[in-house]
Amino acid sequence: MFKYFKGRISQGFVSLYSGRMVLWISDGLLGLFLPIFLYKLFNFDLNKVIYYYLIGNLLYGATVAWGARYLDKVGLRRSLRISIVWGAAFYFIFYLIDRGTKMPEWLWSYKEIIFFLILSVFFLTLNRLMYWIPLHTDLAKFTSKSNRAKQLGLMGATTIAIGAVMPLLAGWILTHYSYDILFLIAILTFFISLIPFATLPKTKEIFSWSYLQTWREFFSRRRRKAVLAYFGDGAESIISTIIWPIFIWELLSGNYFQVGALSSLIVVITIFLQLSVGRFADKGNKNKMLKYGSIFYALGWIIKIFIATAFQIFITSTYHNLARIFARTPFDVLNYERTADQGHYIDEYTVIHEMAVQFGKSFMLIFVLLLLPFFNIQWMFVLAAVASLSMNFLADEEIIKRESIID
Repeated sequence: MFKYFKGRISQGFVSLYSGRMVLWISDGLLGLFLPIFLYKLFNFDLNKVIYYYLIGNLLYGATVAWGARYLDKVGLRRSLRISIVWGAAFYFIFYLIDRGTKMPEWLWSYKEIIFFLILSVFFLTLNRLMYWIPLHTDLAKFTSKSNRAKQLGLMGATTIAIGAVMPLLAGWILTHYSYDILFLIAILTFFISLIPFATLPKTKEIFSWSYLQTWREFFSRRRRKAVLAYFGDGAESIISTIIWPIFIWELLSGNYFQVGALSSLIVVITIFLQLSVGRFADKGNKNKMLKYGSIFYALGWIIKIFIATAFQIFITSTYHNLARIFARTPFDVLNYERTADQGHYIDEYTVIHEMAVQFGKSFMLIFVLLLLPFFNIQWMFVLAAVASLSMNFLADEEIIKRESIID
């Protein structure tokens, strides 16, 4: 690892990396299967699943600027730790829902389900408000310019490695046991992440914008292309998060283990490439990598429209993962470089980023709701292909120079 980096890496990055990877175990176990859980809970009504995610994304996007001002009183390090409690509470709600669905109808009705789902959105919003801003802000501070792509590449490669094991394990658990075991494991790993986060050095940022000023900055002309890039990133990611897992689950006839095993097999071959791309991105032209990577990544979404078998899922998803690395690595590096260049306005810029991502997700979900009555689910991948191309706005040199100047 030490030969991989140029010089020493900060204790802050080690703490963030370790804590984030522990949390990724939860994401790896449930990221693929939580939308499927909701899909079954709503009696295979995809519209209701979309409404659930739409409400959550809109609520977080509308309140993140307010939450950032509250973090000034709590502190970034403490906020990150408190977020773990809210994240564990979010999964505990789903544990209760899963247990409740096994009770008699007179004891557990649709009203109880709605109540707990509303509560889950509330806990998730609190988790997001207290987690993502400190995480992005501290990553911008604790990653160095000479190693930033390699550091983010290491995080990406470890994420992929965990993602190669967790879906397989989750599929096995769901085949032999039930969702409640997955939710319990997720709760446990959330609390374990408190250990590395306890070693995180203290940082301080003062959010200096008012709520209204944040919205003015969000819609300002000079931030338009950056907002569009993050907007498209969020729009594309929601298709990966919701539509894709449900699509392959239905294609594989609801076989949890096959879904998990196939997903694990797909990602295991991309680990080395992720590290190689990180090393190359520190030396190469990130803008060109992003441009061509996003084109090939968008093409992958188009190819996925015509998938009909498990073998085709494997081939096209392997290609898509490789293309994603070439698009995602320079995009993330440019994002954190631009964030780090903001000086005392790192957390303000992070809020703009979070707002754009969440509203991008929300816009895409609304679009999907409008199109689903007329098109099959796989045609939603066209929307993801178009959205992924907007990531190129972040590579605009003029915008990069101009955004480092704060009025």
